[in-house]
Order: sequence, then structure tokens, then C-alpha cells
Amino acid sequence: MCGICGVLAFNDSFACNEQVTAAMRDAMVHRGPDDQGLWISPSRRVALGHRRLSIVDVSHFGRQPMSNEDGSVWVTFNGEIYNHGELREELQTRGHRYRSQCDTETIVHLYEEEGERCVERLDGMFALAIWDQRRRELFLARDRLGKKPLYWTKTAEGFVFASEIKALLRHPAISADLDVEAFYDYLTFVCTPAPATMFAGIRKLSPAERMTIGKDGDILSEIYWTPMSARRTAELAGGSEDELGERLLALLRSSIAKRMMSDVPFGVFLSGGVDSSTNVALMSELMSEPVRTFSVAFRQHERYNELEHARKVSQLFKTEHHEVLIDVEDLVSFLPEMVHHQDEPIADWVCVPLYYVSKLARDCGTIVVQVGEGSDELFHGYQNYIDAVTRRRRYWEPFQHAPARARGLLASSALALARASGRGLFHAQYVADAATGRLPFWGGAICYTGELKRQILAGNGHAPDAYRVVERLWQEAERDCPEADLLQKMTYLELKQRLAELLLMRVDKMTMATSVEARVPFLDRELVEFALALPESMKVRGGVGKWLLKRTVDGLLPSEIVHRQKQGFGAPVAEWFRGELGVRAQREIRESTLAERGLLDYARIDELWGAHRSGKGDWSFQLWNLYNVSAWHDHWVAGRGSA
Repeated sequence: MCGICGVLAFNDSFACNEQVTAAMRDAMVHRGPDDQGLWISPSRRVALGHRRLSIVDVSHFGRQPMSNEDGSVWVTFNGEIYNHGELREELQTRGHRYRSQCDTETIVHLYEEEGERCVERLDGMFALAIWDQRRRELFLARDRLGKKPLYWTKTAEGFVFASEIKALLRHPAISADLDVEAFYDYLTFVCTPAPATMFAGIRKLSPAERMTIGKDGDILSEIYWTPMSARRTAELAGGSEDELGERLLALLRSSIAKRMMSDVPFGVFLSGGVDSSTNVALMSELMSEPVRTFSVAFRQHERYNELEHARKVSQLFKTEHHEVLIDVEDLVSFLPEMVHHQDEPIADWVCVPLYYVSKLARDCGTIVVQVGEGSDELFHGYQNYIDAVTRRRRYWEPFQHAPARARGLLASSALALARASGRGLFHAQYVADAATGRLPFWGGAICYTGELKRQILAGNGHAPDAYRVVERLWQEAERDCPEADLLQKMTYLELKQRLAELLLMRVDKMTMATSVEARVPFLDRELVEFALALPESMKVRGGVGKWLLKRTVDGLLPSEIVHRQKQGFGAPVAEWFRGELGVRAQREIRESTLAERGLLDYARIDELWGAHRSGKGDWSFQLWNLYNVSAWHDHWVAGRGSA
């Protein structure tokens, strides 16, 4: 894994030189501590930078930026291409000469053959930039699911891109300021929906987006892949449970085998849940030596710990197991570093244990790990997915037959009652959404509902309606596959929003902070397309999710692991916020430079603190959201954090 950056100057006055590009590059040294590279075009209008974490072909032949034979195509690349061996053989038969064993060089030659369509043939995770000297164009692309980030900004005089926003901020033409509309969306989604970021003027490529920037700044972009396919859905419709289970297991084995491509030590993050345990079981089949496994837990908070289950899996498969225990002091000491590495706020406290287990792996000499992200989204392992189906049947379907006036009255009455009592805001929002015809599912991590957001916003509480984000993605799903059922559309929404911009970004940011590469076998392209095409009955039965996955791995794993209630990779923040950490967080939120903007009603926020401390409700999720963004504003906007 690596860090990439670059500059395209539209005129001679835009900074495009060794000093600026090196500063951008070296703001990401954690992404690539093993090597560094820099290339400036003869015209001095193009600069590419690279920090390298050596994983495949660790020799100097893998140094980037890398060019083709005549220097007319240059690439800087972050990621892994799992099918580069097959592509290499094909390209060599076409006459291309290789100087290394790196997958990077395959990208160069594939681009020579197929241009921007080359990304459609890449199987892996990536963010890449290619300068085409003949066409005088810069080409950028992000992988299909958005496992690797790529940020950019354009001014009248130039275009700048990087793997991390902190690198962009090293360019003298770019400054840090809050994008207020993105802030409002963050309150709802706990991250910023693409293509916006929390920084005004800075954008990010969406998953599966490719972009071409001309020498004068003209931009063309498109989405080159969709996970939804009416054809694939029809193909699987007639499959028996046994046939679909066999196909799923074959896809899992293939995916995990691909992601063992490495010239450095690798392992697995093990929670003891069905996803990470499946990774361990299938990797064990493919290895002659013990799998390295890593787990994290909290001192004195047993209900959040899964070590007992992780140890059982480790013992069963005879892994080389490592553990780390953390507590509230570890959170407090890590918070400034977390905000720095996140770049834009990700209000998910899982970032804390994820960082410490990543550090554990690196300290043990492990450079590559496999993680379980994506399984719950694809196979519906979250309870709120099942709840959404229930809400549709209980509220949405009956309400569609009620007169419009009655629906409107019901919506306003439900919200007014919740507002007056201070209770049932989330339930009232469900009723109001159903009555007004809005969708029954906005995502798996909705923090502030529309009503609650209005209550904490200062002044008249007006903000862009976050529903526009949900509606746009829902319409995309219906366009790509009109026959899709509710769960398929929910999965599409999750892949495009929560998975790409929250879950995968927390994995990328926290693992790369410790110079560890994370690979995601459940998000193999073929596996994703297969899972999206499965009917609802293969995912949820008897009110339980992940039905086909659990049926498939039952026997491969002990039943007590497969069928135990999902616990989740959480943290005891609710308890900590009722103690000294809560006092500190409340004070820092009020004293934050964000408060000076006048966007939030801090008296109402103090009421949430009071309700949380008294036990009248658990508002830790909402309060962590504000704590995270307040610390972000202090670090990046007020202080322009240093790398």
C-alpha cells in the first residue's frame, strides 16, 4: 500500500515543483515508509509523487512513479492488483517488456493498450493517477468499492490530487475551511457522502469513478461499474440452496487466496465473529504454517469483549495469536492522532480499537492483514436491516393507501408528540417518513434524524435535507436493476455510502496510520455481484440475517461461532461518557472553534449530555459525532494540523 499525490499546472504561475510535491508526498510517510519517488515532466507542468509500502517485489525495481518503455506514460499507484499475473502474460505476448515483478508496471502497459478502460480489467483495490504525455491528459481512478481513497481540488490555475487531504493542504494554493453543507450531511451519516468532503473546495472520487483532466483543466468523469445486474439476479433466481452455498464457498476461497499475494508477512484481524473466523478458517486451508491472528479488547468492560470467542477460533485453527487490551486512557491519548489521520471526521469509535490492533500487528512484524468488512452489508447481518423490512410492512405499505391529508396529519402529530415528550424521536421519524412516502431505510449508521438535527441546529434550524443523498442512490439502484427487491436496494445504498465512506475509510486510515495494509476478501468483485443478486430469502429467514453465509460455513466453523448473536466491534463510550471523559468532551465541544461559527445550539446539546448522564437515554453516538467534528475543526480548520 502506498500514498500518491500530484500536480497538473494549467499555467506557469501554479506551483508544480520538487519542493511542493515532496512536501505533499512526505505528509503521507506513514502510508509508505519504505521508499519514496518523485517525477517532474520536462515542461514542469506535471508532478507525480509516491510513498511506498513494499509488499510485492520489494526490490528497487518497484519504485514509483513508474513509466512505460519510452517515458510517454507515467503512473503513481496505491493498492494491489490481484490478477496482474494473468494480465502480465497477456501483455508480454503483445510485446510489452517488463523491468519488475510489480503490479504497477502491468497498469502502465494495460493503459497503453486500452486507455482509460484499463480499470475495467483490474481485479483489486486501487487509487491511481496516470499522466499521458502524448494526449496531455491526467487520468485518475478509484476501485469499484472505494477501498482506497483519492482526493482532489481544482483552481483556475491547476489541479492537485492525493491519497490524503493532509497532503493536498501542503500545496500553497489550497487552504482548509469547513464545507457547511457537508457538515450538515455528516451529522446524519457520520461521514461525508461522496463527492464532497468536509473541506470546502476539496472533493473525492466516488467508488468506481474514473476521471480525465485535460491540460487546460477540462474534466470528464464517469462511473465505470455497478454492483447491480438484472441479468445476474435472473441467473441466480433458480439456484437451489445447496448450489448457491457451494458457489458462495468457492468464491470465498478464491477471494482469500487472491489476497494472500504478498512478499511480506500477513495475518488476520480476529474478533471471533463469523466473518473474521471464516477468513481464518479458509486461510488455514491454504497455509502450511500457522495463520497470524490479532485481537483487541477493553479492560474492565466484558460486554464489549469477544476475546473468549477469538481464542476458541485461534485454538481450533492453531493460529499464532496476539492480543492487546486498551482502556479510556488509550482513547484520550490517541484522539489527537486519530483526528489527524482521519483527515475528515469519521464519527465511529471503532477507529480507536482498530488503530491499536493495527499497531499490534505492525509491532509483531505483520505488514498485511485481512479484515471482515463488507459481509454484514452483503448478507444482511445487521439488525437494523431486518428492522427496516419490518417497518416497511408495518408502516409504509399500509400508509400508501391512506388519504394524503391523513398521512400529513399523522406525520406532524407523531413528531409533535415526540418533541413535547422528549422521547421516541427515532420512532416518530419512522412514522413521519412512512406517512410522507419517504424510503424506509436511509443507511446503517444514521446519527441525527431530521427532527433531532433541527433541534440541535442554531437559529431556525434549516439545513439541506439529507434525504436527497438517499433518494439519489435509491434511484441509481432502480435504474441499474428495476427488478431489485428492498434488501438489494438497501445493499446498493450501503455499498455506495456507509461502506465506502465510513467503514472502508476507517480501515484505510487506521491501518495506514501504522503502515499496515488491510485487504477485504468479502468485497471481491465477483463475490459482491453474487451477493447483490441473491434474493431476500437467501439472506434473511426467521428474522435472522446472513442465512446463506451461516448455512455455508456451519461445519467449517463451530456452530457456537456461526450462530451466536452478533456483538459488533464496539467500544464502551456510552459508559465512559457518563464519567470523566464525558465531562472533558462536553467542555471541549463547547470551547471548540466550531462553536464560534454559530451553527449549533449548545444549550440543546447540553440537554443531551444531561439525559445521557441520567440514564434517560443513550446519546453517546450523537455526542461522539459532535466531539469528533469539534476536535476536527480545532485541528484542521483552526490549526491546519501538521503532518
